[in-house]
Amino acid sequence: MTVEELEAKVKVLEEKVRTLEDIEEIKKLQRAYGFYLEHWMAEDIIDLFADGPETSLLVAAGHYVGKENIRDFFHHGRKGIETPHAENPEFLHQVMQLSGVVHVNPDGLTSMGRWYGFGANAFPAEGGKVNPGWMNGVYEVEYLKQDGVWKLYKVHWCMTIHCPYTIGWVEPERRADIVINRPYRRNPQLKPDGAPEETLYPSGFICPFHFANPVSGRKTI
Repeated sequence: MTVEELEAKVKVLEEKVRTLEDIEEIKKLQRAYGFYLEHWMAEDIIDLFADGPETSLLVAAGHYVGKENIRDFFHHGRKGIETPHAENPEFLHQVMQLSGVVHVNPDGLTSMGRWYGFGANAFPAEGGKVNPGWMNGVYEVEYLKQDGVWKLYKVHWCMTIHCPYTIGWVEPERRADIVINRPYRRNPQLKPDGAPEETLYPSGFICPFHFANPVSGRKTI
């Protein structure tokens, strides 16, 4: 291998390492967004967004363009309050950032990511009560590297489910609340090659591990 070939190979490897490092930094950024969102830590959330007039947030409440408009949204229009819900510990806005798929563009300065968002929320209501619920959706996010730091550039939250805890996301009159216990009626056209596993609680079933204990090396179940 010539020196030129070796240098070219090193350059390719350096680019791959850079991309892997970028992906890890983007994952940390998106997960931090979720943790800050849980308690609506407004200023910490806003710090994650890129500077510039085209930075945007598209959510169920509307489309906010520009970092100051995004700031206004996370402060609920009440500027000067760092964490709008800090005075009420019963507030909860958990949206877990899950199953992330991240692609870094060749320029190394822009990237895209897609995440599931799922979690529970609790919103204080009138009369000292609390309104608990579920939330689910998908994030499509554009990221921008500014001064060597990855930031949120365009956040698009596609919410598919937001419903009260006790009702669910299907209207009560259209639900068929049936507990499916085994044995259940199978499609006679299906011909399984074996019986199903007894996995349901309280069977005590533990799904087999494909790996050994990472410290002891002992084979797990």
